[in-house]
Amino acid sequence: MIRPADLPDMIAVFPLPGALLLPRSRLPLHIFEPRYLTMLDDALKTPERLIGMVQPNEVPGREGIGLQTIGCAGRITQFSETEDNRYMITLTGVSRFRIQDEVDGFAPYRRCSVSWDGFDRDLGRTEHDEAFHRPAFLALLKRYFEQLELQTDWETLKDADDELLINSLSMLLDFGAEDKQALLEAPSLSTRRETLVTLLEFALRGGGGEDLIQ
Repeated sequence: MIRPADLPDMIAVFPLPGALLLPRSRLPLHIFEPRYLTMLDDALKTPERLIGMVQPNEVPGREGIGLQTIGCAGRITQFSETEDNRYMITLTGVSRFRIQDEVDGFAPYRRCSVSWDGFDRDLGRTEHDEAFHRPAFLALLKRYFEQLELQTDWETLKDADDELLINSLSMLLDFGAEDKQALLEAPSLSTRRETLVTLLEFALRGGGGEDLIQ
């Protein structure tokens, strides 16, 4: 387990639209671009093996692609190399971070100085949502899946821990970049669940004005 003292002041960042990583969750990635292969090789040489996942933030009129202020660092916990020199890796979420500055240098990938302040709960134990009403939530989720003609293992969802269920859905469901960022920045599991419910309801009603389930 990584301790707060082990977290570096500077990390490589991987700006990938729509890819959300949350603490204690797992994100599979396929790495093939040369600059990100270099990033992976460099990260594997460090004791922490961290890569920061962050959403791009394109601002009209600004040159280049910016970055959202808050991202989540993941530790490389699995990796395998294909015959054509590509990598299949898994990042396990460690902690969110706040970008301080982007660091110029000779690396082909982007690096940032970061602060870990304010995200102490990310390094703690699994979170629980005491106000979570699972039957109502699953009923809402079923309506959403039926509307999009999606399939899932409902028995697994019924038995999943609060954090695993809420975080997995936050990562996997097809929400926009701003919505994904809102899920990432939620200060607690309860607020992330409330945000997720709001997004599901909004998708179901097509922007109408029905009351939300909380």
